[in-house]
Amino acid sequence: QVQLVESGGNLVQPGGSLRLSCVASGFTFSDYDMGWYRQAPGKERELVAAIFNDGRVANYADSVKGRFSISRDNAKNTMYLQMNSLKPEDTAVYYCKRMFGGYWGQGTQVTVSS
Repeated sequence: QVQLVESGGNLVQPGGSLRLSCVASGFTFSDYDMGWYRQAPGKERELVAAIFNDGRVANYADSVKGRFSISRDNAKNTMYLQMNSLKPEDTAVYYCKRMFGGYWGQGTQVTVSS
């Protein structure tokens, strides 16, 4: 069955960096576009960044452009989100998603606070 497992979330100070990972299994990873989403308390889940199956970046949310970078390693069935210059407003649970079929991971918590 399709499984998506995120990791890498943590508590980090403003201006710091984190790298999130999403390991996929149960399907041919290289066939599917993927995305990172986030949901902050009391807010709707929003798209952060998306990537095509071949590694081309599809898009970034305006709020993260220039700070976050999405990538993937199809040989390792893994997608990444490099997050730099983190701000308190980046605090959220971050989810990975297989864009076709609507499969989600369980999420990883990112907290940006001093």
